[in-house]
Amino acid sequence: MVKGLYTAYTGMIYQMKKMDVLTNNLANADTTGFKKEGTTQIAFDEVLAVKIKDSSDYNLAKGIGDISLGTKIGQTYRDYSQGAYEVTDNTYDLAIDGNGFFAVSFTNKAGQSSIKYTRDGAFTLTKEGYLVTKDGDFVLNRDAALSSNGNVVNGIPQGAIRLDTALDTTIESSGEIYQNGNLVGTIGLIDFADYNYLEKYGENMYQPVAGATVIDSNARIDQGNLERSNINVVSEMVDMIQLTRAYETNQKVITTIDETLDKAVNSVGAL
Repeated sequence: MVKGLYTAYTGMIYQMKKMDVLTNNLANADTTGFKKEGTTQIAFDEVLAVKIKDSSDYNLAKGIGDISLGTKIGQTYRDYSQGAYEVTDNTYDLAIDGNGFFAVSFTNKAGQSSIKYTRDGAFTLTKEGYLVTKDGDFVLNRDAALSSNGNVVNGIPQGAIRLDTALDTTIESSGEIYQNGNLVGTIGLIDFADYNYLEKYGENMYQPVAGATVIDSNARIDQGNLERSNINVVSEMVDMIQLTRAYETNQKVITTIDETLDKAVNSVGAL
């Protein structure tokens, strides 16, 4: 194995993975509540280089030093920092100021329902008065969100928020919903003790994995606003340019080594 070829190859594999993450970030720059993702890289474990066919030490392999075999893909991480606000003045557009998530009842193509979590507060009312996401998933109240109860009866999840479509609605920073001065429900706003136990689902939803702990959120809700993605398009484009140049550099390394091997075999080796 020519070490230089392998090292350049592993670098290109990592850069391809990072490029996939960068392009996904840019594609979701206008997705409400989207959180930026990034990648890490780690070095392959070093291996011991030994002399070959050296009989000076009773045919025992003799070490001549350690070598690295390049880089490999580490973890994909997510930046949960808050994005900027977009003022819409729409009654059911809600933004979270602080750490927390809205709880929604998500139904997949197979008809199975489960609770997912999102910071996308672009909600609306159905003609029956249910508060839903732009994809039609029911927004849950506080009790259902904290209990993680995703039971569905006759197509309506327990804890779904239903309002009177004929009345004006005011949503307080605590998530309490008022119509005609009467409390009619409370938005389910929750948080997690450790975000490492969250995994992405779709564009901007998350689901807990084993070990996740649901806790109450101390965040506030701002009515008439939406949280934009926390992606800086300019910095992402700069990173993409740097990544492209690094990829091209590794390509040139492979090309140079290939040309050198060609000369060694076909020119030097022919003498």
